[in-house]
Amino acid sequence: MTAEPTGLRARKKQLTRDALVRAALELFTTKGYEQTTVDEIADTVDVSQRTFFRYFTSKEEVAFAVQEVVEAHFIEAVRERPAQEGPFEAMRNAVLDGWNRIGEAIAEIVPVELHMRSYLMIESTPALLAVHLRRSADLEETIAQLIAEREGLDVDADPRPRVAVAALSGVMRVTGRLWGQGEDWSPEAIRSLTATYLDHLKPALADDWRAQRAPEATARGDRPE
Repeated sequence: MTAEPTGLRARKKQLTRDALVRAALELFTTKGYEQTTVDEIADTVDVSQRTFFRYFTSKEEVAFAVQEVVEAHFIEAVRERPAQEGPFEAMRNAVLDGWNRIGEAIAEIVPVELHMRSYLMIESTPALLAVHLRRSADLEETIAQLIAEREGLDVDADPRPRVAVAALSGVMRVTGRLWGQGEDWSPEAIRSLTATYLDHLKPALADDWRAQRAPEATARGDRPE
């Protein structure tokens, strides 16, 4: 028999992996993470349990498969920012400019709407939330290291990279929660919401909030009490 071309084999493997991710996230978000078994995921895709474990070591790994893609895209986006951009500007632009590519990357695996439902499922599942928080801390440290390298700083001697990343992460958590509570789960919606909140970050950190009124308050003609 003629051997199957390497490219075709790789494509079939990727299709099987993506199918397992979609099946798992659908089951997790409808039945619940704890209530879903590996056998059910494998049966949905019509493969064996052994095949599942060729791709993933556990349910936990498949639960974070799409999130891992998102994190990898963000890290690469920060790396690609022009050297002349300031630290916070580089992170801000990496987030906003990266959302189109990230949205496309998600859609290649699962519908964005399913990813959003799985994100909310992770935040409401204690076993997964603990992992999510650890992964978020690891991501923050990776980005802080990248920012320090960009600026020629020692991340352990200069606190600014970690402080800047912590501020950005706080905004991302807030906008992610609000995005999930809304009705528009499109990449465009999260990008717009994130841009609005990031633009408020510097005014929010001002010493005198009454003197540094938010733009919408100024537009309304509000006066500090």
